Amino acid sequence: MTVVRAAISQTTWTGDKESMLDKHEGFLRDAAADGAQVMCFQELFYGPYFGITQDKKYYRYAEPADGPIVQRFAAIAKELGVVTILPIYEEEQTGVYYNTTVVVDADGSILGKYRKVHIPHVEKFWEKFYFRPGNLGYPVFETAVGPIGTYICYDRHFPEGWREYGLRGAHIVFNPNATKPGLSNRLWEVEGPAAAVANGYFVLQPNRVGLEDNEYGAEAVNFYGTSNVIDPRGNFVGERGSGEHEELLVRDLDMNLVQEMRDDWQFYRDRRPETYTEIAKP
Repeated sequence: MTVVRAAISQTTWTGDKESMLDKHEGFLRDAAADGAQVMCFQELFYGPYFGITQDKKYYRYAEPADGPIVQRFAAIAKELGVVTILPIYEEEQTGVYYNTTVVVDADGSILGKYRKVHIPHVEKFWEKFYFRPGNLGYPVFETAVGPIGTYICYDRHFPEGWREYGLRGAHIVFNPNATKPGLSNRLWEVEGPAAAVANGYFVLQPNRVGLEDNEYGAEAVNFYGTSNVIDPRGNFVGERGSGEHEELLVRDLDMNLVQEMRDDWQFYRDRRPETYTEIAKP
């Protein structure tokens, strides 16, 4: 497939799960109407970003990876013929929860899932309260638009996972986020392009946008949006998303650039894993 039309979306918390689900169904339908063949939502797309606090009530947002939310969107994916990446709060069993992306193919089949490997636990990102570290490695899924992987928010600070996806054959990696102003601003500008260049694939990064003060009042953080699509040479494909408002971004990915970048820069040929003695040590 020479050109893949891809979509990502950004929004803030509406105040209730049902309206968030409806909103994202609208994003998916609008993307499909614009010709999108693959779509990814933001991290924990149907709820608030509850890592702001440590509160047991948010455990109730978790559901199985083949539960009602995934089944609903799998049916829509089949109807529209769109590969769909669903960042959910996964319940493996009572009391065991993961930050997960579920990958649904264009025919509605559930191909599998990725569980966020790197879990932060810092001010207003109290994620260890909610999630176990992922235990499924870095799976690449063969989809109707080619081989894709997913990496979630804080994961992006770890180059090892990005490289795993390249070595496993990914041509597109989606990185859904809930990223706020502070130390991450500069990293947000450079990490995605650096990962795309180092590994010779497309990186797509949806991020939340806006202030979720309808949930957290004065404790709320203002997510900075600026969702983006990056080609294998590290260039943004089109403009980045708004820093203030919800938005649907639809971009054409010239998949020939993956081969061209890897021909021009032989990073996979020239890598020397036998010399990297410290990387995999605990």
